Formats: sequence, C-alpha cells, structure tokens
Amino acid sequence: MNSRKARTTPAGRWEPRASAIAAALLIAAGVMPCFPSAAGAASTTPNAAAELAPTRFVVALESAVEFEVLSLSNPNRVIVELPEVRMRLPAVADDSATGLVKSFRGGLSAPGRSRIVIEVRAPVIVERSAIEKTGRSHRLVLDLVPAASGKPPSQAQAQTQAKASQLRVQPPLPRPAMRPEEIAAKAYKPVIVIDPGHGGDDSGAIKNGIVEKDAVLAFSLALRDKLDASGLYRVVMTRDADLFISLDERRAIAERNKAALFIAVHADYAGSHARGATIYSLTDSTANALQRSASRDVVKSVLTGSELAAVHSIAGDEGDIKAMLADLAQYEVAGTKERTSTFAREVIEFMSASTSMRENADREANFLVLKTAKVPSVLIELAYVTNAQDAQNLKSAKWRDKVSDSIATAIVNYFSKPIARAPM
Repeated sequence: MNSRKARTTPAGRWEPRASAIAAALLIAAGVMPCFPSAAGAASTTPNAAAELAPTRFVVALESAVEFEVLSLSNPNRVIVELPEVRMRLPAVADDSATGLVKSFRGGLSAPGRSRIVIEVRAPVIVERSAIEKTGRSHRLVLDLVPAASGKPPSQAQAQTQAKASQLRVQPPLPRPAMRPEEIAAKAYKPVIVIDPGHGGDDSGAIKNGIVEKDAVLAFSLALRDKLDASGLYRVVMTRDADLFISLDERRAIAERNKAALFIAVHADYAGSHARGATIYSLTDSTANALQRSASRDVVKSVLTGSELAAVHSIAGDEGDIKAMLADLAQYEVAGTKERTSTFAREVIEFMSASTSMRENADREANFLVLKTAKVPSVLIELAYVTNAQDAQNLKSAKWRDKVSDSIATAIVNYFSKPIARAPM
C-alpha cells in the first residue's frame, strides 16, 4: 500500500506523502483543512477541539463499486474493502487540521482487491458510508463521528450511539456497505426444479381415495415452501396447478433454467403389500448412452462452418479440437451422473428417518423425464397409493411436513459437499 501520512518539511510547511493523483477532500466538521498555496504558505491552525470533531473522508473513484466498511480499535482505525479500482485519496496538508483522521493509506491488498486504512485519533463510528455521483465521476463518502466525547453529542451522534447500544455492539461499529437483504438477493442460489408428476387430464394412479396428481402436487408445494423459506435456493416448479406438462417440456424447463437439481415427485402403484418410498435415477446403460450421444452432438454442432474453416486455416486439421470437445462433453455427463448418485444417497439417508422406505430403495430406471445429460435428476416415488397405510400418509399434512422437511435437509446436506459446489 502507498502511505498517505503527512510530514513536515525543513521550512515548516506540511506536505502530503501522496502521489500526484491524490486530489479528494478531507473536511472536519466546521473546519476546512489547511492546504498550502502555490507559494507554499500555510493557513491558520485549528484549535485542538477540532481533532475530535465529526470528520468527512472523501475518496474519488473511477466508477461506482460495492464496498465494506469496518471500524476497529487497538489501534483505532477504519478499514474500507473494495474491488480493484482506480482511486484518488485526499491530499492532506496540515495533520492538525484533519479532525479525527491521523493518517491513511490505500492500495492493492490482494489480486483484484483494494483496501483503504484510515488511522484515527480515537474510537469512531462510521455514521454514514455511501457512493455519490458527481458529474461523470463517483466518490466514496465516509462520515466519522467520535464513539465517545466529553461534550454532549449531536442528535445524529446520539442516534448512532443509541443504535449501537441497542445492538449490544460497542463502538467501533462495523458498518456493511450493503444491507443484508441486498447482499442475499445478489448471492448465487442454486436452481432446484421440482416436478410434480402428471396433471390435467393425466390423473396418474388412483386408489384408496388418492389421486396421484393431486397428492404429489400438495407434497411438492410443501417442499417448495421449505426451500423458499431457507433463502438458499431459487425454486422452479414445472407446474404449481392442475396442468398437463409434457415429459420433454419438464426436462426442457430444467435445462433452460440451468438447474443444479431436478426432482420429479410421484406416487407408486402395485399390489397392496408393497409399501414405502423409492428413489430412482437413470440406469448405467442409459447414462452411458447419454454420454455417447452428448459427444456426438458436440462434434456435430459445437463448431459452425466458418469456425471450422478458421480452425483449419490455423491448425490444418480440426479433428483434435473436435475430439477434445467430445471428451469434455463426456466428462460433463459423467459429472452429472456422479452428482445424481450422491444426491440420491442423501435423500435415502434423511428420508428413511421420516417415513418407511422400500427395500433397496436406491433403484435405477429409464424414466423419460430423467433423461437429461445436463442436470442431476432423481424421481422420488413417495409411497404406494395401493397400500392403505401409505394412502393415509399421502393424505396427512403432518406426514407431508415431516417428509418434505427431511428432503429439504438432504438438499442442504448435498450442497455442502464439494461435488455439488463444483462448476457444472
């Protein structure tokens, strides 16, 4: 970082230890800092009371950026974290004329990151921090007030200190650059597509007073609400009403939304003795066929005619590039298969604690709705409509709450694993 601390010259004038681009303002409340004139003459020195006066620190920026502000003690300082951005720090003239600010420095703190460190004379509260636009440029404005002083605080100081007291946080007080809800809104959220089976004219299985399309929709909505309440995911429903959606369209919804998970929800039909939940994923043979198909699709369509001509003019033969892209497609499909297997195991582990499971509940099938090479996908058969006890469960709001909660927990646990967080 470049130092910005003022120093005294032999002639008694103050000069900033700063670069030529330092040209922002540092204003103590009621006191204008003393800048040398062109001839080097200094202005009058403010009284000592100005040292603890509320102080505004202004930094010119090339553009508006997100930032974070933290006020610390031992030693007393204010730290501003920003992305890498060109900035102009204040040009300090007289150290005694800068209010609460004692010295400051700024520069790169890490690749792609900048930091400003402001050393202050006493513990402070950052009363206000904002990016302001001035013409075509921007500036970062920090209003610093003493955390405590011997004289009655101003109304603004009193309000700030009262807020700190209510939060049981003693000054110096950390101040985020953005409100928590704004940060959460911009944070990455994996997309989860929930697909209630059947719908519209397709009722699905009917037995023991259960209509499959209605039972699975009620369960899917309960699961959606739990995931939405967590704030961790963006949930997309293939249907949230009694509508018919084709199987191809259900898969397409997942692929268009770049889903991190696709969960189809159904209820099974068999003899009355069959009972419990089952988790289905694609058979190995079908997954391998998808892998080969993805490779062929890449080879056929990933490069246009003009792109192939450009490759040929540079490398002479596009065969190596096509082979490399085909290998990449196979790798991506293999990753999807591994993610699917990992998630299926998580669902079985947590779901088995909330409801009965069919023997060997982790099964493979060639359900059309699962045949996507791009999205980890499972089909959950919640229960058997043909079993009296399972049918009662499907009617029970308490059972839906318990089982949907277990699946939501399985989803959270899945996304805590490195394989789920790796780029798809």
